[in-house]
Amino acid sequence: MSSTPTLPPLVMHVLHRLDTGGLENGVVNLINRMPPSAFRHMVVALTEVTEFRRRITRPDVPCIALHKPPGHGWNLYPRFWRLLREHRPAIVHTRNLAALEMQVPCWAARVPARIHGEHGRDIGDLDGSNPHYQRIRRLYSPFVQRYVALSQDLQGYLLQRVGLRGERVVQIYNGVDTTRFRPRSAAEATPEGLPFAPDQGLCLVGTVGRMQAVKNQLLLARAFVRLLREQPSLAQTLRLVVVGDGPERAAVAALLAESGVAHLCWLPGERSDVPALMRSLDVFVLPSLAEGISNTILEAMACGLPVVATRVGGNAELVDDGRSGLVVPSEDEAALAGALGHLAADPALAARMGREARADAERRFSLDAMVAAYQGLYEGMLAR
Repeated sequence: MSSTPTLPPLVMHVLHRLDTGGLENGVVNLINRMPPSAFRHMVVALTEVTEFRRRITRPDVPCIALHKPPGHGWNLYPRFWRLLREHRPAIVHTRNLAALEMQVPCWAARVPARIHGEHGRDIGDLDGSNPHYQRIRRLYSPFVQRYVALSQDLQGYLLQRVGLRGERVVQIYNGVDTTRFRPRSAAEATPEGLPFAPDQGLCLVGTVGRMQAVKNQLLLARAFVRLLREQPSLAQTLRLVVVGDGPERAAVAALLAESGVAHLCWLPGERSDVPALMRSLDVFVLPSLAEGISNTILEAMACGLPVVATRVGGNAELVDDGRSGLVVPSEDEAALAGALGHLAADPALAARMGREARADAERRFSLDAMVAAYQGLYEGMLAR
């Protein structure tokens, strides 16, 4: 008589929303890359599941939206508890403060392994100094068994400001797909709609990401305008590409138009061909006010681009200032303009930094290393 095969343990990933974003992209990469024989997966979004779910290539991954209204999620506890009892996950992995409160029903349902990931700063606490957010994390900490910090900066926050013990926190960097994100080949076609053809003597600087206040694309637009005002001759070669959509897009477009440089810029909105667009750039810029570990920086590095980033969160852990890119102070328009001008004036330096960035992406931030770290964490938690 044949026995029923034992299914791999189930990991339930709990997010605020399954939509385009660095956190969500990291979860999708983890699910797609982890061996199916090791773990099964499901995704629970407290609010909505969007078309981004199609990025998950495994056919056995359910994605459930709970349509949570604004405010605390305590009213979701009974429904979420029933979900836990129905699917019986071996591991629940919540991410960021918005999902942390779901650890309480996980504890009540006796989920064997309860993990919480800190991926980035809260919009109301860009430097981690807000005591209210620290108190909230302390309040829920008894229900969490292990924390994952995506950067050394976030690890230090959990240890020093929240006050967690060191053995409860592990630091794991995001990984990047260095095959999907790779340097541009000479024969590669120009992405559809891009008005500035690469390899035509132009210097394309750009960024990719949701256009919201924390990503601060408005600072990049101001720095671009400032640089052209200080060095008018750069109007012959310097171009700006801002890929993404969101509430800040109209303000960025208006500033560029009012400054008379809109014809030197391209704001196509959200695109599905981000790797090809990234490969078309000469310099990648991330002007954020706050970050955990930026997937877009890693993707740009894998594409062989020098990165200009603000010194927030884990950015300086990724970009080796002066070797693989340049790190500038946050909200410093003059410094950002100066960094862009420096690379635009020295294409050989920019190319050399790009080669170093690609080498770092392959050596330090591979997807295989990230998946191995999470798989080891999951297996270790269950073995304990």
